[in-house]
Amino acid sequence: MPKQAKPLTARQVETRKKPGMVADGAGLYLLVSPAGTKSWIYRYQLAGKRRDMGLGPTNELSLAQARDVAREARRLVRDSIDPIEARRSKRAAAQAADATVVRTFRQCAEAYVASHQAGWRSAKHRRLWLSQLETHVYPAFGHLPVTVINTALVTQALEPLWRVKPQTAGVLRGRIEGVLDWAVARGDRIGDNPARWRGHLQNLLPAPAKVRRVEHHAAMPYVELGAFMEELRQRGAIAARALEFLILAAARTGEVIGARWDEINLGERLWTLPADRMKSGREHRVPLSDAAMAIVDAVADTRQSDFLFAGAYPGRPLAHDALNRELHRLGRQETVHGFRSAFAQWAAERTNYSFEVRELALAHAVGDAVVRAYQRSDLFDRRRRLMNDWARFCAQPAGAGEVVHLVTPQWSLSGLPKTQQ
Repeated sequence: MPKQAKPLTARQVETRKKPGMVADGAGLYLLVSPAGTKSWIYRYQLAGKRRDMGLGPTNELSLAQARDVAREARRLVRDSIDPIEARRSKRAAAQAADATVVRTFRQCAEAYVASHQAGWRSAKHRRLWLSQLETHVYPAFGHLPVTVINTALVTQALEPLWRVKPQTAGVLRGRIEGVLDWAVARGDRIGDNPARWRGHLQNLLPAPAKVRRVEHHAAMPYVELGAFMEELRQRGAIAARALEFLILAAARTGEVIGARWDEINLGERLWTLPADRMKSGREHRVPLSDAAMAIVDAVADTRQSDFLFAGAYPGRPLAHDALNRELHRLGRQETVHGFRSAFAQWAAERTNYSFEVRELALAHAVGDAVVRAYQRSDLFDRRRRLMNDWARFCAQPAGAGEVVHLVTPQWSLSGLPKTQQ
């Protein structure tokens, strides 16, 4: 009789480091990989063929649990049943049972988001996706089986929003359509998509553009920028400095409040935004003018975190609406995003820079995919001259004429230019 292996102890399982297989007895083995990971193996022989059945890693299956699983597998072997095949059959049966469960629209929507969010730019996009459905769709048919969603239910959810916010309603319709297409592809429903627009809902609902004129972000006329910038420089708040930096860089709010020190190259006078922080999904380089660098130098004196413009809480940036609040404190009704429109209008009307240079300064894609494949330059040197001219224009005193020489303000900790103290 071969000598029986001495059963393992929990301590031995925990401390074993040498690679290889260690017998616990009755076909149960502890497998230690060269990388140090540990798992359980049940070795058996059936119809003259030896097989190894993986039971799971030791951090999920204790020694006692592994022995119980091995004991059940031995019982199957005694009955001439292959435990590996039995496990496969059990899983297949569970999957078949799962496939027969009729999901609700809400369950399908949540599954859709889970499967697509890896390709989205931010967690904010995921939250917006779900919050819009929560507000406008789930009350109407979120609880219903996805198989029964029809045109009447879709229009019931869309019509109230369609009358007051047609653009938002149009986006929401597309999201409903996407979820239902996903459900069809997965086999959860069959038939046409009741949320499709072309040839279907376009016959029941007016085109969003005809319901109400599209309202663009309110923009400050660029001729008023000189006076506004003078007033803004008198403000000592960090939000005022961030707003001024945003105007000089022609950047978006999220780009500025999320700006980190490791994105700023002081020697090159350059701000490089990584692709994952850009709306376009492409890296964007922003040349910094003298005025923009003056702001960078000023906030460097009171640096509190990794963020260029630190928020009220340690390690956090400014709140997303901080710049709009600062703008409204100055009695302006425009939106922060409107400053990009002011820049675009100024560049088009008051400069001779090409359309491509102006659009690249705004981090817009220029041309179709073929054009972009051949035109890979970001025209950086020309954009630097453009941004310097923009900074000089923004530094003009109220009522001044065309572009004048820029005197770079030296900021103090109070937020006032030192020349005014």
